Amino acid sequence: MNTTQHGVIPYITGREGEEADSFLSLRTAFDLKGNTRLGYWDETPEDRDVRGVLWARVSQSIGADRLPAGEPKWRLIHPSRQRECMLKLKCQVCVAPARTPEGILFLESKKQGIPTPSSTIRTAQPPLCRRHARMAAQRCPYLAEHGHVALLAQSARMYGVIGTPYAYTSKGIQALAADDVPIAYEDPALRWVLASQMLRTLRSFTVVDLNDLAPAA
Repeated sequence: MNTTQHGVIPYITGREGEEADSFLSLRTAFDLKGNTRLGYWDETPEDRDVRGVLWARVSQSIGADRLPAGEPKWRLIHPSRQRECMLKLKCQVCVAPARTPEGILFLESKKQGIPTPSSTIRTAQPPLCRRHARMAAQRCPYLAEHGHVALLAQSARMYGVIGTPYAYTSKGIQALAADDVPIAYEDPALRWVLASQMLRTLRSFTVVDLNDLAPAA
């Protein structure tokens, strides 16, 4: 999190100067079972998540305080920072631990209505600490347009990713049309996907009013 003339900038927000890696860095690789999959020529362990999915590389503009620096790109989410917050359940604004004894707080749009206790929610939005949840609800353009619903979840299991699918053709590796449909970690198609967002499945949640939650300690 940074505080600038723009106000508080969430940790996951993209910044000016951060650039995606070249398409030419991709190649055909093999997994431990001998299956072909997407890879990088100079791949490192950090390029794959805990389930072995390859992630898009985007440079990071980091300041002297070791936090993201530069003008915010408000509509862009940095893949590595989103992945970090989702994997470790950190607040997407300040990177503090989001889990509390009461549960893990997530904000979703009201566009599809208010979920019932029997609903299954898949989200690519990392959780929030109580300190920054109200701010996020007010400043996020999408939530401001459609309204928000706050979910205090007891269970938030990793589901899969959203990304760009690729295929090996007679012309080499080619990107296919991306539809932003979540792909489960169990799907073998993920071997040829370059991930950009991690998703979790929310179950056993309670719909709460942010104004009723106790303030952060």
